[in-house]
Amino acid sequence: MKRILFALFFTCLGTVSAQSGIDDLLLAGIEDAQRFTGDYLAPASEGIIYGVSGSWYNTADAKPLGGFEISLIGNLTYYKNKEDKKQFVLNTGDYENLQFVDGSTSKPVSSALGDIEGVLVFVEDETGLLREEFELPSGLASEGLNFLPSGYIQASVGLIKATEVKVRFLPPINTNEARVSFYGFGLQHEFTKHLPADKVLPIAISGVIGYTHFDGKYDLTDSSFIAGSDQRFEMDINSWVFQAVVSTRLPVINFYGGLGYLSGKSDTDVLGTYTVQSGPFQETYVDPFSLSTKASGVVANIGAKLKLGFFRLHADYSLGEFNNLSFGINFGFR
Repeated sequence: MKRILFALFFTCLGTVSAQSGIDDLLLAGIEDAQRFTGDYLAPASEGIIYGVSGSWYNTADAKPLGGFEISLIGNLTYYKNKEDKKQFVLNTGDYENLQFVDGSTSKPVSSALGDIEGVLVFVEDETGLLREEFELPSGLASEGLNFLPSGYIQASVGLIKATEVKVRFLPPINTNEARVSFYGFGLQHEFTKHLPADKVLPIAISGVIGYTHFDGKYDLTDSSFIAGSDQRFEMDINSWVFQAVVSTRLPVINFYGGLGYLSGKSDTDVLGTYTVQSGPFQETYVDPFSLSTKASGVVANIGAKLKLGFFRLHADYSLGEFNNLSFGINFGFR
């Protein structure tokens, strides 16, 4: 199970990290590298925030005291048709040194989610004698990946007064190249439990609050084309989601939906020592720069849950800045 969950997160973090092209961009100087990498990574960071922040519930019916459910949840966050997330316009007027080889001053280039390839740029000194050309990085879509995967374990326990507490986690996992960990806490309270006709109402209505924290580290040293040491890419994500949820109260299959608001922030650090030994800007950089991306917006979802004794299945689809398909295998007792 750990390997499956890690593979999901590693695909997301590792592929984005490897595609970042930080090595080549430092040839253009620290300011240009930071500007490009910020625009390049922002859509992927936003997509990850949406991917790991949802899926807090599969019913609005809060568990009774002592009721519990343990779930293995997977998410696929889609961006296939979101061209505005797969590319951005690079205007050389916003850069100090970066220029297009074909003489263009502005054109769309790939983000970390995109598939635009073969865009050549160059940097040169004031005399034009010392010049370095390189290709801008493409993104995940060029590898045939049009979604960001994520997965984790989630547990829910019923407390008193129609309240349910939730915990989600992925224990810290390490490989030679990456480290990933994940946790979150949630609270669900059902309002219909306080109504006199609670037992005969055909629906349940509740509110959900969830906090999610994700951090990952990817070692760039082995894939780097620039000399240095301890080169790595670290990502730290914190997000909150607030949702109103409604669901049916049927014995076997139930339908649910929610509407709410998501807010999150991703902090990305490019760390280590990088020694640029070619081109007009030969210099050593230590912990070159940090980037921040914020994401917020309305989210809504609709789904279904099938109950077969202690065993349950659920799936739902959410709409937001990034759409997300969530599916889960659940074991529990009410």
